[in-house]
Amino acid sequence: MNDIYEMMSTLRAVRRLLPDPIPDDVMDRVLQAAAWAPTGGNMQPWRVIVVTSSERKQALADIYKPAWYRYAKGYDKRIEQLPADEAEKARRNRVAGDYLADHLHEAPTILMFVADPQMMAITDAKLDRVSMVGGGSVYTAVQNAMLAARTEGLGCVLTTLHCLAEQEVKEALEIPEGWATLAMIPLGYPIGSGHGPITRQSVTALAFDDAFGVTWS
Repeated sequence: MNDIYEMMSTLRAVRRLLPDPIPDDVMDRVLQAAAWAPTGGNMQPWRVIVVTSSERKQALADIYKPAWYRYAKGYDKRIEQLPADEAEKARRNRVAGDYLADHLHEAPTILMFVADPQMMAITDAKLDRVSMVGGGSVYTAVQNAMLAARTEGLGCVLTTLHCLAEQEVKEALEIPEGWATLAMIPLGYPIGSGHGPITRQSVTALAFDDAFGVTWS
């Protein structure tokens, strides 16, 4: 059995996917993992659309591709400001992003996570800042699904650029009014090595001891 820590520490963003279909039993386990996720008040305000038809995948690709290339212009400018070693890695990510945008329709499955805000415990809705809490009742399921995909040997990546054209997405997938889209995850068996060691900031940079700014020791 795969160790959960190994799965978390090797959950790369995999953007190059084979078109081979995903077996039903594998997909069932990924969806079951999502269903186990905790949510505020156990309301489970999310649903996931498992997109497999060529027509709907193409519709999502037609929405995603121009959004990516618009976003990538700003990404290129940020790359220019990076040290040489970091810039090279960022360029590889850019190329992988281009591949996903150009081949999204070929992914065997695309998961679209949606949610009904009326079912969410959005306790920060009235604070004088962008609300963040509501997504916490959806992204737990997203992460569970991605970890399950990793365990099953599937490549996956969390994308949100589709939100820039959400109404078009809703029309393409017949999502009713009042529902929001939160995450799109292309799924498939990786081209090449797929998952592997990841680069993240250290715990000492991310965790504080007892109060903000006090280094975790």
